[in-house]
Amino acid sequence: MHNVNRRDLLRIAGFASILATGGRLSPMATARPLVSDGSGTTLDAVATPLGDHGYQRLGPGPGWPTIIRSDLAEPLPSREDRRVPLASVVQLTDVHIIDAQSPARFEYLHPINGSAFRPQETLTVQGLIALVHRINALRAGPHGGRAFDAVISTGDNCDNMEIAELEWFLTALNGGRIAPDTGLPNVYEGVQKFSSNQYWNPDDPIFDLYKQAGFPTVPGLLEAAIKPVDSPGLTTPWYSVFGNHDNSVSGVAPFGIPPLQAMYTGNLKYVSPASPTARAVSAAIDTDPAAIVAALSAATVPPRLVTADPARRPLSPREYIAAHLDPAHTGPGPLGHGFAPDAGETGIGYYSFEIAPQVVGISLDTANRAGLVDGSLGEAQFRWVEGLLRAGSSKFYDSAGYLTTEPKTDTYFLIFSHHTSATMDNLAPDPERPQELRYSGAQLIELLRRFPNVLGWVNGHTHMNKITPWPGPTPEQGFWEINTASHIDFPQLGRIIEITDNRDGTVSLFSTLFEAMSPYSVDYDDHSPLGLASLYRELSYNDIHRSADLAGAPPDRNVELVVKVLR
Repeated sequence: MHNVNRRDLLRIAGFASILATGGRLSPMATARPLVSDGSGTTLDAVATPLGDHGYQRLGPGPGWPTIIRSDLAEPLPSREDRRVPLASVVQLTDVHIIDAQSPARFEYLHPINGSAFRPQETLTVQGLIALVHRINALRAGPHGGRAFDAVISTGDNCDNMEIAELEWFLTALNGGRIAPDTGLPNVYEGVQKFSSNQYWNPDDPIFDLYKQAGFPTVPGLLEAAIKPVDSPGLTTPWYSVFGNHDNSVSGVAPFGIPPLQAMYTGNLKYVSPASPTARAVSAAIDTDPAAIVAALSAATVPPRLVTADPARRPLSPREYIAAHLDPAHTGPGPLGHGFAPDAGETGIGYYSFEIAPQVVGISLDTANRAGLVDGSLGEAQFRWVEGLLRAGSSKFYDSAGYLTTEPKTDTYFLIFSHHTSATMDNLAPDPERPQELRYSGAQLIELLRRFPNVLGWVNGHTHMNKITPWPGPTPEQGFWEINTASHIDFPQLGRIIEITDNRDGTVSLFSTLFEAMSPYSVDYDDHSPLGLASLYRELSYNDIHRSADLAGAPPDRNVELVVKVLR
C-alpha cells in the first residue's frame, strides 16, 4: 500500500500554486518555493525536459512526493510526534569516472552496447564535483534533520579500473585539484576528435549520428573538459564499495590478461573497425577476453596513433584498495575509507563500520574476481556476514527457523553492496580461491531474513531506482532492498537514507533522492566547472541509447519505508 506523506501534499500544492500564478509565489507556496537551480532535493524540483521530442534542454519540474510504503509494516498514527532520528547516510553509486582518451576503451561497440560510448563521458569529473557540492550544501536529511553520518559510494567508482580514473575519483571526494587528462597534455585524443560519424563531435561541424538526433555543436568543449578543476571534497566521512568496473576491464574481463593490459598503456586507439570486427570483439568480451586483441587485428580500419601514458595502467584489486589506504587520500576520513589497514595485502574488500550509535554498516565485496558483469559472495565473506549479524542480535532465527536468544547488545544493520539480489548469480570460482563456494543473491536474502535487526540492503549496478520489500516468515524478519540510479546515466541521482525509531515497534527508513548542484541549463559557451556539469546532465538525458525508465516509479524514489522490529 502506498500513501503520500502529508508534508509532501503541501509541497505538491505549493508547486501547483506557482504554476497557477504564472510563476509568482502564492501564499500556499511561500514555505517551500521552487528554486530554479534545483537547490535541495527532488522533494523540491526535478530536472525535466522542456520539449516533447528531439534534442531537449532541461528545466526544473515538480518535485517528487514522499510515498509511504506499508508493504512490510503498518505505519501507525502520530509516529511523527514520537520519531527519533538514529542515523543519516548518503549513497552515491555508479559514478563511473572515465578516462575518455584511453586506448583500452571499446566505444565502437555502442550500437551493440549503448554504455560503450556516452556523449557526456568526457565530463564525469565535473559531474561528480557538482554532486560533492550538493552533499556539502545539504548537510542533513530533510525528514529527521540529523547531520549526515556517512557517505557511501556503492561501487563502479571508476569505469575501467585505471590509475588515473581512481586518482580522479579519490581527489573529487577528498578534495584537491584534478587534471582529467591523459596522453598528450592539454590535447584531447579521444574518439570525439577524430571526425567519425559514429560519435558526437562537439568541436566539428560533421553531421554525425548524434547531430542527426539534434545534438548541438559546442566549440571548445573538449579542450575545456580536460582543464584542471578543483573539488572541495566531502565534509562527511565516506566509505568505498567495490563494483565490477573497479575490478574488471570494462566491468567484464578479469584483471591480468596480458594483451588487454598492454592496450591500456599502448598508443593504438581503435575508433571504427568494420561491423564484423565489432561483433567479434563484443563476443570476445563475453566469452574469451584474451581473444579481443586477435579480433582487432582483423580490423579493416587501422587504429589511430595516440600518446601512450603509464597513468592509464589498470589496477589490481589489491592496488585499488591500497590507493584508498594512502594517507594522502584520507580527506574527511576515515583512513582507508572502510578498508582494513592490511587489506592492500590481503585483498579483502569487505568490512563493517559504525554509522551511528547502535547502527552498523556492512560493506560487501560482491565483485567476482573471475570477471563478468554480475557478482556473488565467497563462503568466507558469507560466513563473516553471518557472524557479524549474530554478534549484534539478541534475538535471531537459526538456519532451521527457530527463534534464538543470546545475551548480546542489539544493533541495527544496513547492508551496502554494488550488486543487487537479482544480479548476484555469477558463481564462477574466484581464481585465487578456486575451491571456495560462491553464494547467490537469493542465498544472501535468506541469511538476512534470519536477523530482524537488518533494516535494509542498499545497492547500485542496475543504474535505476527500484525498492523491493523482502517479507520474512514473521513480520519482524522483513527488510527493504534499496537500489539506486547511477550518476553516469540520466537521471543522475544520489540518495539520502534516514533511519528513525518510531517508538512503536517499527523503524522508518526515509529515502530522498537528490541531484548535483549544477544549473539545469546553461549557454553552450559556459565552460565553467558547473556549466560543464550542467551539460553533463543534459547530454545524458539526450543520449541516443538512454533508457527511459531509470528513474523508476514513484514508490521507488522518495519514500518512507516502514519495517517492524523485535522489541
